[in-house]
Amino acid sequence: MTEQLLIKNASQIVTPLGKTARKGAAMKDVKIYENQSILIEDGKIKAIGQDPNWEKQVPAEKQLNAQGKAVLPGFVDSHTHLVFGGYRPDEFLWRMSGMSYMEIMERGGGILNTMKATRAASEEELVDHALDHLKKMLAMGVTTVEAKSGYGQDHDTEIRQMKAVRELNKRQPIELVSTFLGAHAVPPEFAGRGDDFLEFLIHDVMPEVAQDHLAEFCDVFCEKGVFSIEQSRHLLTEARKMGFKLKIHADEIVSLGGAELAGELHATSADHLLHASDAGIKAMAENGVVSTLLPTTAFCLKEPFARAREMIDAGCAVALATDFNPGSGFTFSVPLMIGLAVIYMGMSAEEAITALTLNGAAAVDRADRIGSREAGKQADLVILQYPSYKFLPYHTGVNIVETVVKNGKVVHQNA
Repeated sequence: MTEQLLIKNASQIVTPLGKTARKGAAMKDVKIYENQSILIEDGKIKAIGQDPNWEKQVPAEKQLNAQGKAVLPGFVDSHTHLVFGGYRPDEFLWRMSGMSYMEIMERGGGILNTMKATRAASEEELVDHALDHLKKMLAMGVTTVEAKSGYGQDHDTEIRQMKAVRELNKRQPIELVSTFLGAHAVPPEFAGRGDDFLEFLIHDVMPEVAQDHLAEFCDVFCEKGVFSIEQSRHLLTEARKMGFKLKIHADEIVSLGGAELAGELHATSADHLLHASDAGIKAMAENGVVSTLLPTTAFCLKEPFARAREMIDAGCAVALATDFNPGSGFTFSVPLMIGLAVIYMGMSAEEAITALTLNGAAAVDRADRIGSREAGKQADLVILQYPSYKFLPYHTGVNIVETVVKNGKVVHQNA
């Protein structure tokens, strides 16, 4: 029996179009349907229009009246560090007092602090910890989340983090996409031996992750004092041989050449990019790399924002994500992220929507089935409490999502 849902009489249905990332000037091109309805069947969009027969065909209890409301694709948070143990509020205040991110790491804080807490946590504790965060993310309209490992930096904890992601996919409605980020930092037991640590990951951890299908992507923290361009190239090249798709933490702290490396390797995405060079921006644009920008992290670190406007004007496909993590950006606030992107990064409201939907989907290699409201695509969408998408940046920092639909089912309604 066909399972149906009808979202009727929407003031606006707003969506980018296509099954691949929108680049450059095309990012601002969104389709706006006014006073139309969406017919959903078996979890997929059947049609968008205004057919009076739909209300007769669909049971009354499966109809949502969106009169005076805007409907958008579900949001895709394509860069998070969702699964971790412990918290680091002291470090946040150290940073506010003037201590740099790298100084905090040198004092044993940062990633290594979370590493200790994560190593000490059981899989069930990691799952329970993340479930609460996912519930709040869902309420903000997020229907797909990328989740990285990287707080174990040993065999057992990295595997445990990835298994926690797999379990989380079973327990709640948000779709999780797994990324292996064992090369997030050099752990104490490999201090001064970064090359040896990478060989350990390549030979002792990653084959098991690949064999058990625990992660779809492989990522590396390519940064001064962490992993060099040469080390990152080596790890990602070996990862590709094992069947992983590639991501890279690039040019967050200094301009190291991570964006150029992402272009060279045709990575799916390069992320952070606060200090990406002009050559790096060109390399991403020319090689189809999604430029994933994380404005809330720059905000929390009090760093200059990534050059979104220049990237778009250069022909890049820009995505927006929260970088939710326990240290440099303990927030998954989609409303704050949209506000920062529009107010400080020179993005239009339409570009921000594309960045958070279709381009976010492309950053996790799912643009062919999510990220836009088109017939045949998965019915992931959000209904806003206001009649226009323009309220997203305008009602700055406030969650205006009223209803969330995942795979054609209502999975959340805000009071």
